[in-house]
Amino acid sequence: MASKGTGVSFSRKSYRLTSDAEKSRATGIVHEKLLNDYLHRIFSPDGAPASATSRKPLNFQNLPEHLDQLLQVDGEDEESQGQVEGRLGPSTVLLDHTGGFEGLLLVDDDLLGVIGHSNFGTIRSTTCVYKGKWLYEVLISSQGLMQIGWCTINCRFNQEEGVGDTHNSYAYDGNRVRKWNVTTTNYGKAWAAGDIVSCLIDLDDGTLSFCLNGVSLGTAFENLSRGLGMAYFPAISLSFKESVAFNFGSRPLRYTYPVAGYRPLQDPPCVDLVRAQRLLGCFRAVLSVELDPVEGRLVEKEGSEWRLQGQPTVLLTLGHIFQHFAPLLCKVYLVEAVLLGFLLGIVEKGPVAQARSVVHQVLDLLWLFMEDYEIQDCLKQLMMSLLRLYRFSPIVPDLGLQIHYLRLTIAVLRHEKSRKFLLSNVLFDVLRSVVFFYIKSPLRVEEAGLQELIPTTWWPHRSSREGKEGKEAREETAEERLRRRAYERGCQRLKKGRAGACLVVEELQVQILRLLLDNKDDNGGEASRYIFLTKFRKFLQENASGRGNTPVLCPPEYMVCFLHRLISALRSYWDEYKAANPRASFSEEAYVPPQVFYNGKVDYFDLQRLGGLLSHLRKTLKDDLASKANIVIDPLELQAATMDDLDEDEEPAPAAAQRPMQALAVGGTLPLPRPGWLSSPTLGRTNRFLSTAAMSLMTPRRPLSTSEKVKVRTLSAEQRTREDIEGSHWHEGLLLGRPPEEPEQPLTENSLLEVLDGAVMMYSLSVHQQLGKMVGVSDDVNEYAMALRDTEDKLRRCPKRRTDILVELTKSQKVFSEKLDHLSRRLAWVHATVYSQRRVPLQEKMLDIYWLLRVCLRTIEHGDRTGPLFAFMPEFYLSVAINSYSALKNYFGPVHSMEELPGYEETLTRLAAILAKHFADTRIVGTDIRDSLMQALASYVCYPHSLRAVERIPEEQRVAMVRSLLAPYEQRPWAQTNWILVRLWRGCGFGYRYTRLPHLLKTKPEDANLPSLQKPCPSTLLQQHMADLLRQGPDVAPSFLNSVLNQLNWAFSEFIGMIQEIQQAAERLERNFVDSRQLKVCATCFDLSVSLLRVLEMTITLVPEIFLDWARPTSEMLLRRLAQVRPSGPAGALGMRERATSVLLADPCFQLRSICYLLGQSEPPAPGTALPAPDRKRFSLQSSLLSCRSRQPIICNDVSYL
Repeated sequence: MASKGTGVSFSRKSYRLTSDAEKSRATGIVHEKLLNDYLHRIFSPDGAPASATSRKPLNFQNLPEHLDQLLQVDGEDEESQGQVEGRLGPSTVLLDHTGGFEGLLLVDDDLLGVIGHSNFGTIRSTTCVYKGKWLYEVLISSQGLMQIGWCTINCRFNQEEGVGDTHNSYAYDGNRVRKWNVTTTNYGKAWAAGDIVSCLIDLDDGTLSFCLNGVSLGTAFENLSRGLGMAYFPAISLSFKESVAFNFGSRPLRYTYPVAGYRPLQDPPCVDLVRAQRLLGCFRAVLSVELDPVEGRLVEKEGSEWRLQGQPTVLLTLGHIFQHFAPLLCKVYLVEAVLLGFLLGIVEKGPVAQARSVVHQVLDLLWLFMEDYEIQDCLKQLMMSLLRLYRFSPIVPDLGLQIHYLRLTIAVLRHEKSRKFLLSNVLFDVLRSVVFFYIKSPLRVEEAGLQELIPTTWWPHRSSREGKEGKEAREETAEERLRRRAYERGCQRLKKGRAGACLVVEELQVQILRLLLDNKDDNGGEASRYIFLTKFRKFLQENASGRGNTPVLCPPEYMVCFLHRLISALRSYWDEYKAANPRASFSEEAYVPPQVFYNGKVDYFDLQRLGGLLSHLRKTLKDDLASKANIVIDPLELQAATMDDLDEDEEPAPAAAQRPMQALAVGGTLPLPRPGWLSSPTLGRTNRFLSTAAMSLMTPRRPLSTSEKVKVRTLSAEQRTREDIEGSHWHEGLLLGRPPEEPEQPLTENSLLEVLDGAVMMYSLSVHQQLGKMVGVSDDVNEYAMALRDTEDKLRRCPKRRTDILVELTKSQKVFSEKLDHLSRRLAWVHATVYSQRRVPLQEKMLDIYWLLRVCLRTIEHGDRTGPLFAFMPEFYLSVAINSYSALKNYFGPVHSMEELPGYEETLTRLAAILAKHFADTRIVGTDIRDSLMQALASYVCYPHSLRAVERIPEEQRVAMVRSLLAPYEQRPWAQTNWILVRLWRGCGFGYRYTRLPHLLKTKPEDANLPSLQKPCPSTLLQQHMADLLRQGPDVAPSFLNSVLNQLNWAFSEFIGMIQEIQQAAERLERNFVDSRQLKVCATCFDLSVSLLRVLEMTITLVPEIFLDWARPTSEMLLRRLAQVRPSGPAGALGMRERATSVLLADPCFQLRSICYLLGQSEPPAPGTALPAPDRKRFSLQSSLLSCRSRQPIICNDVSYL
């Protein structure tokens, strides 16, 4: 065992304890007086040596006896602990997963954490109390519906009634801020994820109370039932997905309480605690004293100055200490109460560099003098305690507690051996380590100091997420201007204070990731980065495979913070590599090379590829792999993959054997595999999945020379080595199979490419969804502001004599004002921290998402160049490109608009080119991703900025896009295609003469940015492309128009049929209700019919000759079909008018009364009678259409409904 940093290697076993006098003399480098002084200095009970005359001489022969006396603790024996009056049950208190539950619950392995997995499950503890004062703590992991408190054994619960809903059960509900005992009343404060609820019961006085984060909420219940047979169990009822962790006393309680005399249900290990504290004092004394054998004296030293020089006297002294100390450091309570407190004291007192030095030395000594299993268990408990402390620390303005815990975490991880052990066995396997990268948002603004920082609140009257395209807000009053300026000053104070502390926390979190991504610490083992890659890939696999199982997933708010920190650490390492290797690329030019997707070096589990199933791609593209990538896959791989496909629903036996079992509370003791993110705030997912082969490709049909082709074998994440990732002189690692389109020079280290690929996948899994939820604060502000304005308006209009109404309106006004004050301060916190500024004028978080967007665009562009191999790309790259653009446009608007980002116009054009090319790409077969591309393109053409980007792409791509839009509608999503064509025309023609929405349509503020409600922005350039294509070739126009007319016939027939059914239902005498779904389908068919007619109108307007030029073989047929619909449009020349009129009159369905109806007449007038005035209450062609068309002859529409 080597002691790092000392330059000397020691065998730990050689320096274990001995009482042999000969060995003592052999190692006695110091004389007896100095040894005696040294041992008395170290092992004195009070930390100071006794006088020379009164103390007994000490040496290594009598030191064990002296140490035993020092560790002798007065009081009860530890075996007698637990037999306490007033308590019944085991001394170690756990959750009763065998009988004390109702419903389906997921209980953690330590039987202290629980997740609700049914409607309203209930579980109680194994220990009850009947006398005295007792308490326990509950760590709130989610802030949903839960009822926490006490119950008796006779309480019966079900899926609707839980703790507090029956007699002799009492509960506090921080979600609804109420207390429960059959009936319910208001009580306490709202809790949030990361809070600690303390449940206190006084069975001497018969009272029950609760505390939130150490602050008493007051007495909740009095006059509890007591007496014979009345004993109370800790209990909880929680709804689906909610999770908590209990602390009955197995760990130190976090808070000291305002009322003395309460004790935890589980007694602390008092005797061991005293011993551990005394041994820690001896250990600290060793670190503060050095022997000077030359001068024959003791030298006081600071901990940062002390060094282990290999003196046998010091080693033997430490050996005596750790003989007793090491077993104690394996206990959870003692690690948190003793060791963690000692290390935190080091971090809090001294400078950062000195503190890290001392912690490094302490860890060196722990590894030297403790057995491997002891130090490993100690480090595991240490990190679990650190994670709990970090997550459940209260929000204070300076985040001082969180900063100290992160600094200690960094100090521990800077120790190479400890870091590798924790990374290999703890951080991703046992702990929910992603918590370290999360910054908790304050639910109660007063506790976070926001009320003092922002005394004056303000909120906008209208918000728009479209930046410059939004509507102009009304002019603010002088009072509103003063409030806004005061609010902005408060936000600036918040950015300098609280946000500054957040930036410190973020920097520390990035340092943690940089330590985990270190690839230079490969002395004597695998570097940390490659261990991290294995664990990170399994973490992604669990979250990708468990998307339908919520408890398995990492919470999305954690994923957002983790992604931002990972991007910062990744880009710093990327640019450092560029600085050392000029041929490499900057992080601004980053992308994932296409060969990563098909060479089998990276595991994509069951994620869908653009070309469909991987097994299908292996068979159909094997020749392309051989010719373009020089890859031949081992035939055994194909055979194994084929067997895997056949048995894909069966779990391999080794995987099932390795899964740890958990307690499942569900009407019996049925053991199930342990789920992912369990309820415990620190316990996370264990090794559940055995990594499967990501790729198995097929041997080409024709024999290939082994000198030309490379045979590769798929490796699981655990089987890969550094050489498999980074490559060597004989192969390229992750970049194996480089296509000829890719450059030869490396982008960066291959391992960083895999981290980048994982970051893109993280965004796809849950980050985008969470970014949308974070905008909810702004939406809430808008809704409450509207409610407040409506209430104030009612107050102004309410008669003064109606005092009852005035009182109610005043109460509502007060409630809305208080809620807006709270939300406006929270919104300021979101602006200052979530979209926080760092060293750049733009928002750091926005730039991270923008960088990911550009990474995806470059990756898609490079993959597209590989031809058919583009099909191997995972679908999530296109999804992230679409969603990240949507997030930049919609989710960051309150602070900065996308137009301010560098290279915005270029990025917009590149995304437009990708959407235009790939929405109809035959290499993409997945229905969902094709629909996403189509919808993204439809939304893209709704806004002027993005539509101009479409017009900027090369003409060849524009023409190809329009040609794809004009393809026959059969066998493809024609409704979305038709919608795109309508948007290109909208704003032209008769139907959309309005420049804004109809005045009768009232939209909510949150709907104002929907693509369907935007102002018309037609594209004459794309219209011209459409006209040119319809004129070309004899088959383009007929196939397109026939498909449009067929779909119109179907849509309008469905609409008319449903209208008739609704009308018949409304005319019935009996009371009936029309199904809302039927109304929605009817409205959808109507919208489709109108859209199809708009496309016909555009076609007639742009290229009327395809109907009227009878030199074309299909013109007459198209005109006859068009006459059946009778749309409006210009008639053209006289000859064309005659042809159109003849076809119209020849239609068997034509009736003259339809023209009269559209002109505002119910029946044709008698000969010589003047036309009556049109009815202004309905649409009239006489007043509208004729004036708009400047008296041009018109072909009327017989379908008057439209």
